[in-house]
Amino acid sequence: MRHTTVMKDKKILADKGLPPAFKLPPGAERIGLGHGAGGRKMHRLIEEMFLRYFGNPALNRLEDSAVVKLPKGELCFTTDSYVVKPLFFPGGDIGKLAVCGTVNDLTVLGAKPLYLAVSFVLREGLALNTLERVCRSMAATAKSAGVMVVTGDTKVIEGASAGEEMFITTSGIGVRHKGVRLGGEFVQSGDRLVLSGGLGEHEAAVAIARGGYHFRAKLVSDCAPLNRMILAVLKSGSVKLMRDPTRGGLATTLNEFAQECKFGFLIVEELVPVKRAVKGVADLLGLDPLYMANEGKVVMVVAKEQADKVVRTLRRFPSGKGARVIGEVVKEPRGVWVKTKLGALRRVLMLEGEQLPRIC
Repeated sequence: MRHTTVMKDKKILADKGLPPAFKLPPGAERIGLGHGAGGRKMHRLIEEMFLRYFGNPALNRLEDSAVVKLPKGELCFTTDSYVVKPLFFPGGDIGKLAVCGTVNDLTVLGAKPLYLAVSFVLREGLALNTLERVCRSMAATAKSAGVMVVTGDTKVIEGASAGEEMFITTSGIGVRHKGVRLGGEFVQSGDRLVLSGGLGEHEAAVAIARGGYHFRAKLVSDCAPLNRMILAVLKSGSVKLMRDPTRGGLATTLNEFAQECKFGFLIVEELVPVKRAVKGVADLLGLDPLYMANEGKVVMVVAKEQADKVVRTLRRFPSGKGARVIGEVVKEPRGVWVKTKLGALRRVLMLEGEQLPRIC
């Protein structure tokens, strides 16, 4: 998908909605090496698949680099790769995950996400209707987040695997909202830690999809773009530092905070929300919910007097229904600590290694 754009029109997908399902031509049901070779097959794939879902007046130019118009202000830029296995899981798929991950990485820096670049690496033999499902999901997620896919690339690698595989790299740019000031230098002792909802739902959903476990409780990934919810909180001007706790979970994110701020972060075990189904998966697989990945949560450091207001704002949105204060910033002890149900303090270190591979 070697195409990029001159950006003049910020309009996203047409208001009439996404196109109908892609109709596969006879004999072209699976990806072949020719789809990444730069010739007719690749150009047909671009026109019949990628432009079908991501097309807009700017993207349709199919030029070699993107020239975008940006509002004045601080530019935020991020990039990430997604290798989740399986490609589809309860509550999401690799395409939705890629868009949400990049949108959220921009958002937690106080930026308005604007444009995405999407690069596909497809394994030979991938079914075209699998790729179509992913593209359709990405287009819907990008539209809901208010971002445009403006450039990208496609490569095909040889060799069959035990299952269908694709890898996606997304890069995003956005502009920081005027007046936003975020960083560890603003954090003070007594500030509160606010979490937007339950931990571990994404990693648990992927584990269930991968392992074929059967649970009575319904459990889906929390994968979602958070930009509209976080913007509502930022308007209050009370957030000092925030991050989306993805790989490594809440524990690793708070350790990153502690390294940046030189304070201690104390969370109260009884206040940390974890669904019963997630606890079941964690117990079954020997995982700790504090380290489990999330793809639709945000943890914030806010001023003590503003904490309740932030929680109320978060709860106005589906992704923030479970928001609550879970702890506070302390001068001592430094590092990350959990106050257990028995009243003891337990040190929580940064994740060493990986609990479950290929979760995002």
